Amino acid sequence: MTSDLESITGIDAPTGLLIGGQWGAGSAGLLPVIDPATEEPVAEVASAGTRDALDAVAAAHAALPGWAATPPRERGECLRRGYQLMTQRADALARLMVVENGKALRDARGEISYAAEFFRWYAEEAVRNEGSLMTAPSGANRIMVTRQPVGVSVLVTPWNFPAAMATRKIGPALAAGCTVVLKPAKETPLSALAIASLLREAGLPDGVVNVVPTTTPGPVVAAMLGDPRVRKLSFTGSTEVGRVLLRTAAETVTNCSMELGGNAPFIVFDDADVEAAVDGAVLAKMRNGGEACTAANRFYVHEAVADEFAATFSARLSSLRVGSGLDDGTDLGPLVNEDTRSKVAKLVAGAASDGAQVLTGGRAPDRRGYFYLPTVLDQVPRQAGILAEEIFGPVAPIVRFSDPDDAIALANSTEYGLVSYLYSKDLRRALATAEALEAGMVGINRGVVSDPAAPFGGVKQSGLGREGAHDGLLEFTETKYIAVDW
Repeated sequence: MTSDLESITGIDAPTGLLIGGQWGAGSAGLLPVIDPATEEPVAEVASAGTRDALDAVAAAHAALPGWAATPPRERGECLRRGYQLMTQRADALARLMVVENGKALRDARGEISYAAEFFRWYAEEAVRNEGSLMTAPSGANRIMVTRQPVGVSVLVTPWNFPAAMATRKIGPALAAGCTVVLKPAKETPLSALAIASLLREAGLPDGVVNVVPTTTPGPVVAAMLGDPRVRKLSFTGSTEVGRVLLRTAAETVTNCSMELGGNAPFIVFDDADVEAAVDGAVLAKMRNGGEACTAANRFYVHEAVADEFAATFSARLSSLRVGSGLDDGTDLGPLVNEDTRSKVAKLVAGAASDGAQVLTGGRAPDRRGYFYLPTVLDQVPRQAGILAEEIFGPVAPIVRFSDPDDAIALANSTEYGLVSYLYSKDLRRALATAEALEAGMVGINRGVVSDPAAPFGGVKQSGLGREGAHDGLLEFTETKYIAVDW
């Protein structure tokens, strides 16, 4: 299977655990990697048990003093070489991602470009880990503040953006002087292993990055969090799992950054440019097939433009080509697995029974693979269950409103607060609405907000901390105050 995988992707992806610079077998057997477009296995990857995970922690701990003492410029140059290697092999990495994740090749290429940018950004940030110096108000001493690496960091990444979520964590951790153990999602371990291999090629010392795919993520992560040598957890995933990990981390008071679920509203006001709003809606909803925490999940459209928006949006989505992600002409690949497709189908059926009108899609096509057609639901009742859940699929429910304040209230009526989108030609209204929305990020007349130079993160139960920007570097540091007199 691995040789076939190389012929399809053009890259020889490692399939072993990476611990202390060595590729090896796992103590928990093998993890099959399934192509969502064919439902067939394409590779088998070593599966880590708790013993392997603790060996990885030990390797990261042993490598920590040397890496933390490495000059920031050298750490940055290693990341820069990683960026160059990812860029040079972008197409092969994208194809590898399609095979294990299912997303369209166009989306995968975009993700590899985005993922590589985190290495370039943090190559530059490595030399900007600034402290401060001031005189105490009493004049008795100086207040010196430095920022030191937090230490061994456990990074837990999801399957929907297997490259970008890895580099968004590895980049700042390495720039700050931390060593890491990466636990990728069991559905998509190949991208993480390939990126780690490129970092080794870029000159990263042994033990600085360790990778432990596993079929038993709960026990493996819990074992690492129970080890006092681990001082940081950076997790991207569901709010439900995030709550469990926060409880586990509380036992050792481990520093946590959590990028959790979302339920993003997309508001279209009566003065919006409807064509532009539809363009943004297609991006916000269909990027990665809707399998994104930033995906627009609830569309609140003013009744004055709702008919035009719904008709245009439906026409755009119904024209998308559904097929294997490896085909350059594909707009929408399969969902990642049968559980995800079944959940999406159940949510659509529930919305229809609540009174929503299916304008396009609303079913799985009759073909092999975990496919679901692009779907637009109109006239969705405000209490419909689909509005309360993160859909994670190519489904857009539209709710009509007449009162702008009502739309803001509806947008905020969720435990989540990751990202919101709004369209309006009135800048004053748009900025006032952005301030009123309970979200860590807001896109004004834009369907995409992600940028390595921007602080990514949410409020309420969408997470703690920020990734990207200078903020992302600080997440992997501890502030130390030194009182000194001279």
